[in-house]
Amino acid sequence: MNSELRSALQDKIDNLNKPKGSLGVLEEIAMQVGLIQQTLTPQLCHPCHILFGGDHGIEREGVSLSPREVTWQQMINYGRGGGGVNVLCRQHGFTLRIVDMGVDYYFDPVLYAHIIPRKIRYGTRNFLHEAAMTEEEWEQALAVGREQVDACHAEGSNVLCLGEMGIGNTSPSSVLMHLFLDIPLQQCVGAGSGLDDAGIRHKLAVLTKAVQHFHDTNNDPSATDTIRYFVGYEMAAAIGAMLRAAELRMVILVDGFIMTACMLAAQQLDPSVRDCAIFGHCGDEGGHQLMLQAMNAQPLLRLSMRLGEGTGALCAYPIVASAVHLLNEMDNFQHAAITKYF
Repeated sequence: MNSELRSALQDKIDNLNKPKGSLGVLEEIAMQVGLIQQTLTPQLCHPCHILFGGDHGIEREGVSLSPREVTWQQMINYGRGGGGVNVLCRQHGFTLRIVDMGVDYYFDPVLYAHIIPRKIRYGTRNFLHEAAMTEEEWEQALAVGREQVDACHAEGSNVLCLGEMGIGNTSPSSVLMHLFLDIPLQQCVGAGSGLDDAGIRHKLAVLTKAVQHFHDTNNDPSATDTIRYFVGYEMAAAIGAMLRAAELRMVILVDGFIMTACMLAAQQLDPSVRDCAIFGHCGDEGGHQLMLQAMNAQPLLRLSMRLGEGTGALCAYPIVASAVHLLNEMDNFQHAAITKYF
């Protein structure tokens, strides 16, 4: 069926009244969305953006320029509509869901009704010394990710964008990149929210020690063991969301360094999830371009952004929408009575 559909989609794309291949990457996107939805006439419906928040035990080691309290302060700010993610969701018509997975702060449910309360713990454990989360916590986080995707899908959504808020989460992302892609850790570690050269050297030293401790204390770990040892609750929820979205044949817009690392992790658990992934943006974090290259992923935008929150993927959404509109609404040679010259 897939080969037949792919052939039919290619024929439709080639017969739009244009020079063959002249829409470039837009043709590739149209093909991918058609295959995801298993139709010649794909539609993008009720796009949803889920932002998961959580704090990281490794942050206590001074691996981030931003202090821990920025996580909860930003989570509150989203309720005022003042975050970058708020602006872009409004602009592009995304429903925004803010989910507390493990922020080190108590959110009063009356004062902060915009935050969906799914807190597992007030931050993960410090993976310099031990696993960031237990097996039970890992399963709980995955379940929340699935739950949130199901809620979006029930509202009619077939487009999912994911974001995160969690000071320190470039550290586990760097480690996953190193372990799953066999790229030297030094090339995976960057400035995060703005570390200087000395800060990056310190971060690298901490993560090198953490990876060594992981190898010393884990004999032949599975992909799941590796992921849960390092990631934050917000990252685990995003991984669960990606896996569920792929099961539901939803388009998954992948943002910057952290969300690309989550997609890398999700691939280890189910390679088919990659079929639904559209990589929106290559960020400014040092290892992001290397990770994308190693994953053979082609980002739609290169804007040197490193805000996170899913903002780079949101910026890329109009390109995806353009590809789908062209596939469905552009006339073909026969109907337009234009000579097909190839």
